[in-house]
Amino acid sequence: MTHHPTPSLPERIPVRVYATSAEASRAVAAEIAALIRERAAAGRRAVLGLATGSTPQGVYDELVRLHKADGLSFRNVTTFNLDEYHPMGRDDLQSYRRFMREHLFDLVDLDPAQTHLPDGQVSRERVAEHAERYEDMIRDAGGIDLQLLGIGKTGHIGFNEPGSPRDSRTRLVHLDKVTRMDAASDFFGERNVPRTAITMGVGTILDARRVIMLAFGEHKSAIIKRAVEGDVSPAVAASFLQQHPGATCILDPAAAADLTRFKTPWLLGPIEQFGLAWDLPTTRKAAIWLARSLDKPLLKLTDEDYSEHGLQDLVTARGGAYQINLEVFRALSRTITGWPGGRPREGDKHPAPRRVVVFSPHPDDDVISMGGTFIRLCEQGHEVHVAYQTSGNIAVWDEAAIRHADFVSEFLAAFPKVGGAEAAERLEANIAAFIRRKRPGEVDTPELQRIKTLIRRTEARAAAKYSGVLEENIHFLDLPFYETGRVKKKPIGEDDIRITADLLERVRPHQVYAAGDLSDPHGTHRVCLAAITAALRRLADRDWMRECVVWLYRGAWQEWGPDEIEMAVPLSPDELARKRVAIFKHESQKDRALFPGPNDPREFWQRAEDRNRATARLYDKLGLAEYEAIEGFVRWLPETPR
Repeated sequence: MTHHPTPSLPERIPVRVYATSAEASRAVAAEIAALIRERAAAGRRAVLGLATGSTPQGVYDELVRLHKADGLSFRNVTTFNLDEYHPMGRDDLQSYRRFMREHLFDLVDLDPAQTHLPDGQVSRERVAEHAERYEDMIRDAGGIDLQLLGIGKTGHIGFNEPGSPRDSRTRLVHLDKVTRMDAASDFFGERNVPRTAITMGVGTILDARRVIMLAFGEHKSAIIKRAVEGDVSPAVAASFLQQHPGATCILDPAAAADLTRFKTPWLLGPIEQFGLAWDLPTTRKAAIWLARSLDKPLLKLTDEDYSEHGLQDLVTARGGAYQINLEVFRALSRTITGWPGGRPREGDKHPAPRRVVVFSPHPDDDVISMGGTFIRLCEQGHEVHVAYQTSGNIAVWDEAAIRHADFVSEFLAAFPKVGGAEAAERLEANIAAFIRRKRPGEVDTPELQRIKTLIRRTEARAAAKYSGVLEENIHFLDLPFYETGRVKKKPIGEDDIRITADLLERVRPHQVYAAGDLSDPHGTHRVCLAAITAALRRLADRDWMRECVVWLYRGAWQEWGPDEIEMAVPLSPDELARKRVAIFKHESQKDRALFPGPNDPREFWQRAEDRNRATARLYDKLGLAEYEAIEGFVRWLPETPR
């Protein structure tokens, strides 16, 4: 469903929200295709301003599809890209020119001479001259017809960091620390990210006749709210789009979540104008919001509390505060269970054994995000399988790989009868030589990738066994989409879905647990969930699927809110400590993970504990029982896009 703004909204940039990022990308690609065809029919060129990164990638994929399937020609298209790192070689892995060639330019009939990007190889002394010439080329082309944008966590568009003035033009800029941390994974460490970049200015972007800003995912929701509903300010460069008559913001529901009409629609008048009704989910969301706003337990909210905070219609619809409070309190109470695999029958000590598959995108997501529940499922006698969807090999430090190769060499030298010592020594020497000459972001050799895979695999096996999983129930899927040796992965493919479906068909689970933590900055969680849901839909007609319940967990990057949680598994202090030990089995990720994500210096075990404790505190503040920690889950249904 697509939501369109009404005059009463506080949104100062027109916003369109699509059910999924894929649907949004198709809509944007359709608009671009219509512009190209319209210009071609008039004998004119279409001038496109393009962006890079994972956000517009779906648009480019759809444009390529339209070219191949529908004959969309790009012969009349001229392109100008927003930015490029400086210094940056044209063919470097992180080069934006390389990105555009791999995702669009080389896949359609676009004249290479009509593609323009800032030159990351131009000398520092000549950058100003180069930037002025870039502006001249845009003007000579007749200006940009349609500019595609993403938005950074600091609100930057292009590389216009906080403080960029409205009239800024193409120039060399110093990159904000947050931006550099966001890019760290692409460069295998923040220390390798260039400190400067050449970017179109805010004024250059605003000169475009049409501007489309895309944002997908929960991690973009806060900055979208500031850009769309906040004041125009150089502190958030994207907010200047409020002054552009042809700007539109295209979002998925996750990126739109903090906008007033989605987060607190009752503050804007009758919720019916947004297609909502005062059903239990909406009532629960409103009551919990009110309780948290007033710092009151649910059962202490009064009619006056509701009426004074824009919820008069709720009181009228649901019969007063007492009834609302009780209904929401009971609904929240029902989410709490110490038996995630199902409650035992009366008189039994344990529930009937169930077959459970826990999918883990990376080799440590299972214990980080649901380690307490994982251990409890095993302790309560269920047949628990864990499926590690990717090898996670790019997240291992080179030094750790050398250390393990050194151990193998030393081990074989100490036991000469085993044999292979000379081969192991040569392998270690070759790996060490490669690492010494390795450039930042360079793809590892197959041998080095294999060592890193084995490091992650043995750690995952140790953590799973500690949690109670039998050796034969530990599965390493090594989904092909991940095995590029780079942070940027391939799109989900048929092999990824088939491998996932084959495991499900073999186990025939009663329960499936999957990562719903879609703020993962590298996108692996999102692709892994897509593989699972595609496999489940493919198997929908199987008899065992009628009983199968699918739960989504979070924890590594964010947590479910109390208004979203449908199953809350409380953890005791001892269980939380055991979860920590399971996480610690992943030694290569301990102390200093290679890809910790931006803006959070805590280790993953600390993030998980803090979030689990915070969820328990929220339940306590709302008036429910006090627990040490809670792991929350949301049920996935085929008709529910997430």
